[in-house]
Amino acid sequence: MRIIEHAGIYEAPAAPAPTRYTEQLRAPGISVGTYSIARRGHDDQSTHDEDEIYVVTAGAATIWADTGSARVGVGDVIYVPAGETHHFVDVSADLSMLVVFAPPHRTAG
Repeated sequence: MRIIEHAGIYEAPAAPAPTRYTEQLRAPGISVGTYSIARRGHDDQSTHDEDEIYVVTAGAATIWADTGSARVGVGDVIYVPAGETHHFVDVSADLSMLVVFAPPHRTAG
């Protein structure tokens, strides 16, 4: 068992980056982190090879994906399958999300 402290808490992106992702747990089949986008920010993420679950913990935005779009806010849970193009637009308040990747998110490098 492990407690993941501060997961899902908004972290301001460091300029000039439009977003911030902090990985907080990596295990053989899963990774967990916090994804933050500042109010009116631009989500520049690319398509992933992993299934993804977002849990909105602060703020509001619209998620746009290949399969549709929806307004999301605190408490909403979003599932995005591997390979589906998606990003957040119309970020009306600092947005923070707990993100679960399975398998673990491949980081650059």
